[in-house]
Amino acid sequence: MIRSAAPETGPRPAALTIRDGSADDLDGVMRIMESAFPRQFGEAWTRSQCAGILPMSGVSLRIAADDQQALGFSLLRVVADEAELLLIGVGAGAQRRGIGRSLLEDFIGLAQGAGATRLHLEVRDGNPAIKLYEARGFGPAGRRSGYYRGVDGDLRDALTLVLQG
Repeated sequence: MIRSAAPETGPRPAALTIRDGSADDLDGVMRIMESAFPRQFGEAWTRSQCAGILPMSGVSLRIAADDQQALGFSLLRVVADEAELLLIGVGAGAQRRGIGRSLLEDFIGLAQGAGATRLHLEVRDGNPAIKLYEARGFGPAGRRSGYYRGVDGDLRDALTLVLQG
């Protein structure tokens, strides 16, 4: 359920910060989700799914913003020595500026800082973000056949990637 950008092509936003998010940020998260996750693939979460997981132990919402607005977000969970990147999204107008990479680095830093030794994520097979994860050292660990159901009814596999080394 990961959506991010291809190679960087535009300028980084001025004063990009990544901060803790909360339920108060869900309007912005849903706006980003709407533009970052193409509907045909069935990857986006609903508002109620996001709101429902936020109070759970070990779950964090992170917001990447410039001086004016939220541009991207990540949702992660750290339990014991394991961390999962549940969602990552960058608004369509802010993609290819390093925001997804910054959110990924933020996830890795938070997870390792909390003592996680196994970091993983799931991503739709064919998602361009796979290149970003591979470049950062994530490698294949598994496949879930037919995990994502698109609006057209087509099923698409999910790949499980784990940070190597």
